[in-house]
Amino acid sequence: MILIGERINGLFRDVAEAIQAKNPEPIQRLAVTQTEAGATYLDINTGPAVADPATVMPWLVKTVEEVVDTPLCIDAAKLPAIEAGLKAVTKSRPIINSTIAEREQLEKYLTMARDYGAYLIALTMNRRGVSRDAADRLAMAMEIVVTADELGFSVSDLFIDPLVLPVNVGQEHAVEVLETIRQIKTLADPPPRTVVGLSNVSQGCPHRLLLNRTFVSMAMGSGLDAAIADVFDTQLVETVAAGRVLLNKEIYSDAFLQSVKKRSPK
Repeated sequence: MILIGERINGLFRDVAEAIQAKNPEPIQRLAVTQTEAGATYLDINTGPAVADPATVMPWLVKTVEEVVDTPLCIDAAKLPAIEAGLKAVTKSRPIINSTIAEREQLEKYLTMARDYGAYLIALTMNRRGVSRDAADRLAMAMEIVVTADELGFSVSDLFIDPLVLPVNVGQEHAVEVLETIRQIKTLADPPPRTVVGLSNVSQGCPHRLLLNRTFVSMAMGSGLDAAIADVFDTQLVETVAAGRVLLNKEIYSDAFLQSVKKRSPK
């Protein structure tokens, strides 16, 4: 399973301060340590405090690529910031994070992803918000798949996010997300991939690590392909490694936990 390290995000104070000061050291330290912890991709987001994300995102991309070869997940709310990040990428194929399922916006993001050779995360929500049940989420996922096919974007390059909400305010959503993940695999052949923002499930809750670890194992059993997650939680990363073995995604060996040891930094 793909683990996307969540920590290089301006929502975190240390990252926001580093971005404001254009100080590469904290950013690069997080890039290296997340890679060493098992991140397959690194999510990078300038955060809400930056006045012009499109001018900052290229610096963030360059700062990370100077120390690791780990592919990037370009995360921004506005298309110009994402495009600026894509233009700055010089290494592995990135992921765009993300678009909603509204047709007009979806077409713009799919076109950009196609033109830049990027993967795309698409959310099963529209301007009315997040649905409560799996059927509505699946209907939006189908719209995403159909639009991608119409625009010549490979469905297998899509990551569909069924949007898990915090369990303390939307307990019923967790079950519906698991069902949506299962059903998304029936939409095409080959099917789109699935992704969740794992830490969302425990936002505002006590025992966050326990909730995250439990949900990721359940989601993997439902067919989850990727998670934006806290890779510094060693037990979470080990749970994913064990899940891959038990789901017959990885050949068993007594040293199977070594499978989560990723590429070394430069």
